[in-house]
Amino acid sequence: MSELRIPNLNNRPRQYLFKNKLTIKRKSKIKLLRESLLMFISSFILIFLNYLLPQKKIFIYSFIDNIYQIYINFLNFFKYFYQIIVVLFIVFSLITSILLIVGALYRIFKILRRKTRKLNFK
Repeated sequence: MSELRIPNLNNRPRQYLFKNKLTIKRKSKIKLLRESLLMFISSFILIFLNYLLPQKKIFIYSFIDNIYQIYINFLNFFKYFYQIIVVLFIVFSLITSILLIVGALYRIFKILRRKTRKLNFK
């Protein structure tokens, strides 16, 4: 039994353990300063764009009403989708039933035709 060795898959070499990890380095002060200035500039641009929007109060107050209208339209979509599915089912079942009736009549016709031929041959 000592000859049987089961490989331990959890024991990987350490050199491959963090191979895909990014190296974490400290940023220089100049780079941090640039990033903070970029953050300030972008925030001021966003605030300025927000200031330029006319009738902000109307947009804010109509937000809930717009969400309600979206919900109603979503429900209407499912109602119409349900109606479309029902109509498609009706058409499909009608075509299937017509094919089954034609097939049944054809088989009955074939059976009746065989009996008459067999009687004629005897």
